[in-house]
Amino acid sequence: MGGDIVLWMLALLIGLILLGVHIGVSLAICSALGVWLMLGSMEAALAILGNTAYEAVRKDVFAVIPLFVLMGDFISRSGAAADLYRICDRGLKHLPGRLAIATIAGNTVFAAVTGVSIAAAAAFSRIAYPEMRKLGYKQTFALGAVAGSACLGMLIPPSVLLIVWAILTEMSVGALFIAGILPGVLLALLFTGYVIIAAIRNPEIAPASDQNLVEMTPQEIRSELIGGFGILFLIMLVIGGIWGGFFTPTEAAGFGALGALLIGIFKGMRGAEIVEAIFQAGKTTAPIMFLLITAQMYSRLLALGGAVGYIKGLFLGLGVDPYMIIALMVIIWIVLGMLIDSVSIILLTVPIFAPIAIVLGHDPVAFAIFGILVIEAGLLTPPFGLLVYTVKGSVPDPTATLAKIFIGSTPYFILILVAAFIVLLWPWLATWLPALMLR
Repeated sequence: MGGDIVLWMLALLIGLILLGVHIGVSLAICSALGVWLMLGSMEAALAILGNTAYEAVRKDVFAVIPLFVLMGDFISRSGAAADLYRICDRGLKHLPGRLAIATIAGNTVFAAVTGVSIAAAAAFSRIAYPEMRKLGYKQTFALGAVAGSACLGMLIPPSVLLIVWAILTEMSVGALFIAGILPGVLLALLFTGYVIIAAIRNPEIAPASDQNLVEMTPQEIRSELIGGFGILFLIMLVIGGIWGGFFTPTEAAGFGALGALLIGIFKGMRGAEIVEAIFQAGKTTAPIMFLLITAQMYSRLLALGGAVGYIKGLFLGLGVDPYMIIALMVIIWIVLGMLIDSVSIILLTVPIFAPIAIVLGHDPVAFAIFGILVIEAGLLTPPFGLLVYTVKGSVPDPTATLAKIFIGSTPYFILILVAAFIVLLWPWLATWLPALMLR
């Protein structure tokens, strides 16, 4: 009976989402209604769900999200991203398609202090895209480099998606952070390889140029060094602190936010900008926290109804090859990526998919990285494509249409899926570092 109720609630949930009801509201409604139908008492249902929400908020790991988002906002507003991009540009000037590669390299490093891809997409749309267009880069190629490489922010720690996955599955946030490093580097190398090959095969899309950035004054050089190397310092502080066992993820997030604030002050941020960054971090975090609270209620519904075991039986009872079940999960993730954001996809599917993957023999850490990569690809899929819309809204060029951004992003979408299946086939890419450093 409980499994049937859960299936009806899942159908209602999908229907509400398709009707445009906010995902958090949909989760809350379906959870309350489902628990009420199971228990036969609305008072008991509200008591259980209220306690679930309260216990969720009390978890100290929830503080990780706002602190890392705040750290990213301080860095974004300080101008450090532009400093990092110029440093990468100078270091890679002899490579074909150097500005696109500098965008990828900058996003790889910038991802380690933001936690969200949107911040990277917004920053590099204003920084890298005009530079590429100035040197004659093809528009779709330049737009694709910005939108595609911004996806790295959802994989390389401190990723908000990794934190959400860890909370839902009760895994170690630190272990998932460390697990994302090698796959993140692999993905950056795949992106770089594509750019180099594309630029060699068709030099017109990324004309070679020995042109350097304009001469800089000593004050500008000092500011650039503070921004660029300040980001590297933050990475060593946050990731190195977790890696070395000096900080818990929550403590690392606190120190990271403080370090980012100091960098911002050195870069010239003052009271009004600091307050604005704090407010923006709150605006970014509040919807995520609401979703996490309602997701805990949704998880309680699944637990009371025995839904995971019920759905697991449906999947395993299909009698197909285990990789066909994984392929079905991938299809569901990509389709959902066309409709809703990545956090919502994780909240809806991971409580069901993760236990099934473990039964199929997949390592939970490697499957988490695989899942994040596939869900990450959804950031580039039409018609939703959150990163595509972010780039569209941030690029200072009215001729940069959504269609051009989607076309330019397609090779990156394919490479993200390639990286995902590489991790699935060789899970040690995700499990080796956590086993080495956190044992």
